[in-house]
Amino acid sequence: MRAAVIQFEAGAVRADNIAAADALIAGAMMVGRPDLISLPEMWTCLGGDRDTKHQQAETLPAPGEASEAGGAYEFLRQTAHRRGIIVHGGSLGERVGDQLFNTTVVFGPDGHERARYRKIHLFDITTPSGQGYRESALFGAGADVVVAPPNLGLAICYDLRFPELFLALRRAGAEIIFVPAAFTAETGRAHWEVLLRARAIETQCWIVAAATTGEHRDARGQTRLTWGHSMIIDPWGDVRAALESAPGFAAATIDVAGIARVRESMPVLQHRKLA
Repeated sequence: MRAAVIQFEAGAVRADNIAAADALIAGAMMVGRPDLISLPEMWTCLGGDRDTKHQQAETLPAPGEASEAGGAYEFLRQTAHRRGIIVHGGSLGERVGDQLFNTTVVFGPDGHERARYRKIHLFDITTPSGQGYRESALFGAGADVVVAPPNLGLAICYDLRFPELFLALRRAGAEIIFVPAAFTAETGRAHWEVLLRARAIETQCWIVAAATTGEHRDARGQTRLTWGHSMIIDPWGDVRAALESAPGFAAATIDVAGIARVRESMPVLQHRKLA
């Protein structure tokens, strides 16, 4: 299986972000003909105030039902169907009444939705430089561990810091785990790669991590920087494909058969003593 990660500088206008994503997906398809493409976290609307985020969010249909014309959900569905690939939609703003969720959707090559996941761990922190983030002020938290058929584990950004979620995904049958992100430049420089590699080694899964890059403006007009450095990492912890800070795409061949060899040679899940 050939997988590609898409990285770009997302803004607060959904239509512009869809156009940027479409162009990068087209480039990735021309270069390597991937079977699977992954987008970053909140690529449909990064930045802006509360009203902007609500306006750019979408009410997602039940799987198989008609979706909003011109929306990101429909773009992802059509991309999967038209290109005959699996599309992991990074994450987008899901509107449920007055509530928003940070939500992933996955589509199969037939254009049918395979799974959706709402981000469990919300980014409520203050960085060492003093910048504050409070994701829970806008988004609700999910509660469900989700593996899309047949073996695709779903996580989002700050979830990366909670190895118990990744262990739950491994136990639920995951062999590939997606980690779309909008990691801050400060925390990304310090922790992004080391945490991704650790989760790959611990779970003995492939990690596919597409990220936003560049800057955007928050609700108060302050500049926020995201780290980029999208990666694909194998179950031994080796980085098989990576980007730096520029928009673009990167691809790697996922050796699904090799997952079993790693797990058989080092059966850590069987050796585990604590929950």
